Amino acid sequence: MDTHSSIIIYNVTVYSENQTLKNGYIKLTNKKITEIGETHQYVRQPKDHVIELSPSYKVIPGAIDVHIHGVNNADAMDSTTEALKTMARTLPKEGTTSFLATTMTQSNEAVEKALRNAGAYIEEQTNADAEVVGIHLEGPFISPKRAGAQPPTHIQDPNVALFQEWQKAAGGHIKLVTLAPEQPNGLALTSYLKETNVVASIGHSDSTYDQVGEAIEAGASHITHLYNGMRGLHHREPGVLGAAYLRDELFVELITDGIHCRPEMVKLAYDQITSERMILITDSLRAKWLKNGTYDLGGQPVQVNDTTATLADGTLAGSILKMNDAIKNTISFTNCSLEDIVKMTAENPAKQLNLFDTKGSLKVGKDADIVVLNENLDVEMTFCRGTLCFQKED
Repeated sequence: MDTHSSIIIYNVTVYSENQTLKNGYIKLTNKKITEIGETHQYVRQPKDHVIELSPSYKVIPGAIDVHIHGVNNADAMDSTTEALKTMARTLPKEGTTSFLATTMTQSNEAVEKALRNAGAYIEEQTNADAEVVGIHLEGPFISPKRAGAQPPTHIQDPNVALFQEWQKAAGGHIKLVTLAPEQPNGLALTSYLKETNVVASIGHSDSTYDQVGEAIEAGASHITHLYNGMRGLHHREPGVLGAAYLRDELFVELITDGIHCRPEMVKLAYDQITSERMILITDSLRAKWLKNGTYDLGGQPVQVNDTTATLADGTLAGSILKMNDAIKNTISFTNCSLEDIVKMTAENPAKQLNLFDTKGSLKVGKDADIVVLNENLDVEMTFCRGTLCFQKED
């Protein structure tokens, strides 16, 4: 196809930023969205490449996964260009067009190596695949009481000086940090993150409700994988979970595989938090898109069996959830609308990462990060910055 031509996805339902067009079209030119309208408004140009479908097909903005470790036998902690390329190539299959390469609790040397690699990759990425829009530092500044699958031997207290070293190593690309603010120096690091425009997320934390309040005052604005790795709800101590429910200052991640939390608990969270503050994540491992078997997570063997990934002692160790399945599950568990899904997969993460001027919704002038879903909500096509990166085979 001529590089100067435009792609028109025609006769579809378009979930644009401000309205849903039942008989709509969207035009992609030079990596950007250049037109959105109803089919009768479309004026064909000589070099237009028209993809005509039917209104049962839905066009939504690409998902932004702010918490993903790996996929297809690649992991951010592999610290190689090839690992990040593999992630970027694979994720469009599930409707993800942008993501934060997510680290985990390891030795300082291993974390720094991963950060240097991801930072360099972000600066140099030119391929038309899913875009690494930053780094999520998950650990090591977490609570030993709430380690989950994070190796306890490498957990340490929050440390502003060490974070500064790591941010420098990452070329300034750490955008989100999961930490336990109740740990020594936790509030100091939270304040520093806020000052430097990095999202401070409460996770793997034993904070009380009041301690979460102090963290919000210091600048925390996010909760890492709700329910998992946190002090739960008690009628005399609401904990991190109660704060996630009640504090409007917080965006809240949720893994909706039905395993990390039961479907009923997804609905409970959704009813309380709503699509205004919820962010769907996968928290997936290298085993996603692979067969059942034993895989590595931070030097620990992880057993993958159909839908679940666990350590030897049965601890849940991330997920093998695909974003497209997260979408289907969330609709099934909560009865939310596709408009709500767009908020939770694209708009909210874009706003939280300060990317909403270019990503997170379908609007003229924004990046052409677009997913076409069929009537079963399967991914039919994914465009990353205007390039077709995935097309479902018949």
